[in-house]
Amino acid sequence: MQKRSFFQKLTGSYPMDEEEEVPVVITKQQGIRGPKVSIPTPIPAVEEEEGQLTVDVYQTPDAIIIEAMVAGVNPDDIDVSITREMVTIRGHRKDSRTTAGDDFFYRELYWGTFSRTIVLPQEIEPEEAAAEESHGLLRITLPKINKEKIAKLRVKST
Repeated sequence: MQKRSFFQKLTGSYPMDEEEEVPVVITKQQGIRGPKVSIPTPIPAVEEEEGQLTVDVYQTPDAIIIEAMVAGVNPDDIDVSITREMVTIRGHRKDSRTTAGDDFFYRELYWGTFSRTIVLPQEIEPEEAAAEESHGLLRITLPKINKEKIAKLRVKST
């Protein structure tokens, strides 16, 4: 195979040998067309893209802590789902401004639906978890399961 020239790379053209077959498609509507070209399928329109919430996840001796900035989000618009191994945070930040797109100099803030799923490094007690929001900071405290804890049961006689 010959090395393609700069022009060939730029335009996507290539030299054809005389014996090389060129695929031809014949249709009733269009007649004969040239080489077969693969046309990419159109990408369906996305109604609303979901943003990914940024988080800090750290531990204390007794709990795993998740912190996320949710400034501008009504606490009632935040949904936190917890299992023993995973936490999912979903929410929606509403844009109430009426400024037109052409009037912006910078547009970097995220408005719309966001979510984040965090796989936890160890199991937690979902029933004892707590979430609080203060000045735009969401803090979720997830108590760790104490596997060394021993519970004693008293045997009752009936």
